[in-house]
Amino acid sequence: MMDQVPGFYRRRVGDLTVTALNDGFLDLPFAAMPAITAEEAAASLANAFRPPVARSTVSAFLVQGGGRTILIDTGAGALFGPTMGRLPANLAAAGVAPADIDMVLLTHMHGDHLGGLTHGGTAAFPNAAVMAAEAERAFWLDVDPASVPDAMRNSVVTAQASLAPYKDRLSTFGTAPVAPGITPVPLPGHTPGHSGFRIGEGSEALLIWADVIHLQDIQASGPEIGLMFDTDPEGAIATRRRVLDMAASERMLVAGMHLHFPTFHHVARAGQGYALVPEMWSPVV
Repeated sequence: MMDQVPGFYRRRVGDLTVTALNDGFLDLPFAAMPAITAEEAAASLANAFRPPVARSTVSAFLVQGGGRTILIDTGAGALFGPTMGRLPANLAAAGVAPADIDMVLLTHMHGDHLGGLTHGGTAAFPNAAVMAAEAERAFWLDVDPASVPDAMRNSVVTAQASLAPYKDRLSTFGTAPVAPGITPVPLPGHTPGHSGFRIGEGSEALLIWADVIHLQDIQASGPEIGLMFDTDPEGAIATRRRVLDMAASERMLVAGMHLHFPTFHHVARAGQGYALVPEMWSPVV
């Protein structure tokens, strides 16, 4: 097997440069989608010219401008095996060192989004402050792992260990801008403090919607299809429907941690659901 070119892709959004950074992929079991059968999932994938594998891309985003170098999510680090953990190499290929990052914004605290915060138990981004939504911080950090259900315990332990090196530089955000041109957008359901970020302003804005969709070939056309990892399944469905409708109505550019790389898409209405239309690739920024 041969490696592809480095997994990074830059795009200008107003005065900012947004770089999608691929961290790898996860293959999910069909059982992770309790609303549909394995046969229905495989049929949706076949209709999208995909093999019968529920493969979810994992990406993070770098935002540069105004003297800031901000990373939105960090990938999985070493948590999920050899198909993941590619963000450091792709960050280096994009010409950015870990020490250049001055802020890490977390969309939420699942392992495939914060696992890259540490390397060998130490802070992978030595000069970065870390921010997350207050509801997210409280849900994962203000709890004794021994007190949570077995299915959640490993995730809680992982979140607490990943953030331990940053405990003196961890803060929370609400809905006010966290940096010029970067505004948090509450998207609860997948987790209590699950958040996206609006980059830029007006008609040229980009919405990085985090985990509104994990499997675009299934969930865009069927927004009622959630994942077993959603802490509030009905809330996640409502958020997904709301965001898809907004993006389609406003013709907004979106990007997501689990959309097909390089992740920048538009949303179109299609039948009873939606379709994600990849933005045209540009050879220049």
